Amino acid sequence: MTLEVGIRRDPHTHGYRHDAFFYSGMDEFIRGTAQFLRDGLAERAAMLVVVSAEKIERLKAELGDGAESITFRDMSEVGKNPARIIPVWQAWVQEQMSAGRPLRGIGEPATPDRRFDELMECARHESFLNIAFEGSEPFWLLCPYDMATLERNVVDEARRTHPSWIADGEGRASDDYVPVDTVAPFSPPLPPLLGSVESVQFIDDEMRLVRELTSKAAQTAGFSRDKEWDLVLAVNELATNSIRHGGGVGTLRVAVEGDRVVCEVSDQGHIRDPLIGRVPPDAAGSSGRGLWIANQLCDLVQLHSTPSGTTVRLTMRA
Repeated sequence: MTLEVGIRRDPHTHGYRHDAFFYSGMDEFIRGTAQFLRDGLAERAAMLVVVSAEKIERLKAELGDGAESITFRDMSEVGKNPARIIPVWQAWVQEQMSAGRPLRGIGEPATPDRRFDELMECARHESFLNIAFEGSEPFWLLCPYDMATLERNVVDEARRTHPSWIADGEGRASDDYVPVDTVAPFSPPLPPLLGSVESVQFIDDEMRLVRELTSKAAQTAGFSRDKEWDLVLAVNELATNSIRHGGGVGTLRVAVEGDRVVCEVSDQGHIRDPLIGRVPPDAAGSSGRGLWIANQLCDLVQLHSTPSGTTVRLTMRA
């Protein structure tokens, strides 16, 4: 079995290559990904694998001594919030470039244990990968999708976010691929908030109300003190952004869903950069700092932005 059949683009000469790998069940996952890694070992590629802990152990057992030259990371740690994954790939690629070796990676963010809103952000992450590495150094990234456990709409979305895909050992260009809309990357609306919602409108001298409402919700959900302050900090950063860049006024809406708190900060700003908050802000911290902090602290960050305004939704669990 080879994972190069049917696709004639050589990632060593054409830069970034991003494939979905459709499989059914653990055995097929191991066969396909292990072959991909063995091919990489044969060409002396630098390789990073970011999948579940169980799959890491299975791959190490399958590859034997060959696994020693491969870097493995647990996706539950790297990608708990899908927006944290791109900077990990970027840092690794940057580290490897001086050696002049071909690069191969495997990343599986979309798994059946994720909630619907998390899978939405996994799809957005996959799409934005094509912006993060477009025209860059030779790097072949394989993204597995288990057709036996994932909903059909998740698999269909993978065909739209990957320029090419592989199944049953054969690869092809995706007829369904949709490039990122760089003019309006966050235009799709967010699902409505569930449960009872409290809200407050704020201006510069009313930030105390923002912090109090967020803190109250965190306590209701049973957050530890540290988690409570993490959520308060994240919301405060976004509310500050609203004051500085979103028209000087904003609205905070908060809902408690059991042990989860969902906070929405809305203003009149418009976000156009698909990678904002997913790459470290510049040294001056003038662009993307608030979203970067929110992504580091929260379990999930979702955006909806049009010329009419922006809503940033933060989710955190106790």
